[in-house]
Amino acid sequence: MTSAKNQNSSAARRAKLEEARRKERARERRSRIITITAAVVVLAGLVAGGGYLMSAADEQDKAEEQARTSPVTGEKSWDDLDQDHVRTPVDYPMNPPVGGDHDPVWMNCDADVYTEAIPKENAVHSLEHGAVWVTYNDKAKDADVEALSERVARTPYSLMSPVADQKGPLMLSAWGKQLTVKSATDARVAQFFTKYVQGAQTPEPGAACSGGVAK
Repeated sequence: MTSAKNQNSSAARRAKLEEARRKERARERRSRIITITAAVVVLAGLVAGGGYLMSAADEQDKAEEQARTSPVTGEKSWDDLDQDHVRTPVDYPMNPPVGGDHDPVWMNCDADVYTEAIPKENAVHSLEHGAVWVTYNDKAKDADVEALSERVARTPYSLMSPVADQKGPLMLSAWGKQLTVKSATDARVAQFFTKYVQGAQTPEPGAACSGGVAK
């Protein structure tokens, strides 16, 4: 009788243990399913996000390539500009100048924003090195001057200064190139920077934009 009771008790314990194990396996299975599902969702998000980022990067590259290869509407161009170094003032045929004889020392153009007029002969040397020179007069709106100052301040090979006697309120100059705009939001501003900062027109690409004159 005692043996039968022991057997029944042992069977009950085994059944209880097996049930506990079954429940644990079920919990583990549910946990694995949840983990795998979450991983799939995350992976799908990463794939979709990665695809979006790659697509966005491709679109950006295409936009920049188009900006570099397309003409800037309304710009003026000059060819065969002299490049001699001189120590005397130069009478340039355009204002601001976009090239020609210039001072032996360049104006610092490593994202430099000048609040006072700078020597044009030094600025032209900066253009020779591939810089874009942004200028403005008293007709320019303060908001436009501020916006262009911020752009220049984050763009190596660019500089900005006032030119009181220029015709347009806002003007952008590169070696042999010049554009007049009325607003900093003009889409041609971004294109001019993309196309001409160290652009194909640069006589001396890669030359220094620091270590020159700093007003």
